Amino acid sequence: MSDPSVDPAYPPLSTLSTGLRCRCPRCGKGPLLKGYLTIRDRCPACGLDYSFADPADGPAFFVASGVGLIGMMAFMAFEFTVHPPIWVHMAVTLPLLAIACMASLRPFKGWLVSEQYVHKAAPPEFESVGKHGEGTAWRGQDERAARRAARTPD
Repeated sequence: MSDPSVDPAYPPLSTLSTGLRCRCPRCGKGPLLKGYLTIRDRCPACGLDYSFADPADGPAFFVASGVGLIGMMAFMAFEFTVHPPIWVHMAVTLPLLAIACMASLRPFKGWLVSEQYVHKAAPPEFESVGKHGEGTAWRGQDERAARRAARTPD
């Protein structure tokens, strides 16, 4: 069964491929980012509005966590096998971790935006069930309040 929301002019693309290349998730041709991490307003190739894209701090968190985990394993292996002085870690390990984070951030952000497009992610919409204290009727408390009112004389 075909999805009616899919435009036949733009067949579904791999989120991994478009994301890692930082390309438009709809057409795969236009650039997604301007500068280092700023998302464009729209795709210059197909005109897709990128206002849906809001990965927030997700890319930074996941990249820092992944690089930190792998980096610490490499750091410990290096430390326990070679036993270098601390200045070697400052001169080699720290820059390698920073370079790995900076190199991974753009593709990861592109991948998260592509996933948001494919899954039609939207900002959360909240609706209130009433004023403070009035939203409890669904729990059956309105019946209890009615019984309580019936027991008390006027």
